[in-house]
Amino acid sequence: MSINVRLRVERNECGPVCTMGELSIDGAFECYTLEDVVREKEGEAVESWKIKGETAIPRGTYPVVITHSNRFKRELPLVQNVPGFEGVRIHPGNTSEDTEGCILVGRGRTAKTVTESKAAFNALYGKIQQGLQDGDTVTLEIA
Repeated sequence: MSINVRLRVERNECGPVCTMGELSIDGAFECYTLEDVVREKEGEAVESWKIKGETAIPRGTYPVVITHSNRFKRELPLVQNVPGFEGVRIHPGNTSEDTEGCILVGRGRTAKTVTESKAAFNALYGKIQQGLQDGDTVTLEIA
């Protein structure tokens, strides 16, 4: 029987440099997140508010798969079907300089960084990978 693994990012601090949040899996806290600035304008086309490489993805629920990233030269989670965005990944990194619309994860955080990113990513990646191997559907909700 297939189940759904639900990742959810709750954005709680949207600043002029980055957006900080918390990621949960099926309701349980997993790690902190860092994204680019939220520029979304409700009811407006993505093209009207997106600044390439400097904008967080719009709110919504998206399928997640694991594929090879040519940029990072490794397997990484890919967030699919994001309107106006391509190649959105979940990956390690510490500041807004390390992302171009992707979601960075960390075990700790400051006002503008996530810390212990590789450890947080490895734990999260293992859970996503296990779910997909078990035949589960993995989704990411951006709230």
